[in-house]
Amino acid sequence: MMNRADFLNALDEMLELDPGTLTGEEALEGLDSWDSLAVISFIALVDEHFDKVVAGEDLAKAKTINDLLALAGVA
Repeated sequence: MMNRADFLNALDEMLELDPGTLTGEEALEGLDSWDSLAVISFIALVDEHFDKVVAGEDLAKAKTINDLLALAGVA
C-alpha cells in the first residue's frame, strides 16, 4: 500500500508536475492540470492501489490535495 509521500508523488506524475511539488495544502482549483481527465485518473489510481471506489459526490466536495488524500485513506 502507498504511503502519503508515494501517493503525493503519484499525484505529481498524474498532474504532470515536477516530483515533490505537491504538499497537500494545494487547492484543486488552483491546479491547471486538475480537469476531468485528472478526476478519472485519480479514481483509477485509488482503485488500483487501495482497492477503493471513490464516489463522485465525495470527489466533487474535495477542495484540496489533502481532501484527495483523505478520500484515498492516506492521512
